[in-house]
Amino acid sequence: MHKPLLQHIEKIVYLEPSEIDILNSRLRVSTIKKKELVLQEGQICNTLYFIIKGCMRQYIINDRGIEQTLQFGIENWWITDYISYHNDIPSHFYIQAVEKSEVIAIEKSTLEAILIQVPKLERYFRIVAQKSFGAAQMRIKFLFTMSAEERYNHFNGLYPEFVQRVPQYMLASYLDFSAEFMSKIRAGKI
Repeated sequence: MHKPLLQHIEKIVYLEPSEIDILNSRLRVSTIKKKELVLQEGQICNTLYFIIKGCMRQYIINDRGIEQTLQFGIENWWITDYISYHNDIPSHFYIQAVEKSEVIAIEKSTLEAILIQVPKLERYFRIVAQKSFGAAQMRIKFLFTMSAEERYNHFNGLYPEFVQRVPQYMLASYLDFSAEFMSKIRAGKI
């Protein structure tokens, strides 16, 4: 039984017992080790990851060789490279487990088969994608309109437990400032 995923789905669409059986027969839980990469730049992403337990991140390595975190995923969140996934093109991103993570990894061919058998899941995945897109839009807004300190305080206000959970350098790169600046903010020197 994939209870966390089913609970997430049923917040959006109701599934009949037979539809739940289809999901349970097609999906498997995988464990990803801390720091393990599930996607590297240049690979084609053909998997969606639903995080049951743990934390993952999507990042790039910029032209100076520095990692820049674009997205985090924690429990009950999805993470993937949607552009590579939908267009079958090489990814520009890396996806890595920040912590040991339990995920449901859904290959594209498996998802397509499930959607044929359970068409109402199209609505679920559309809403998930819309929420993800909306979150990305808000992140861009915050990067353009807030100071570094405001971004940190805003994020810390929304996800205080998360700020303690991830390495400072990853959080700093996500908020678009240096690890040194992060240390000063956390020490109250700014």
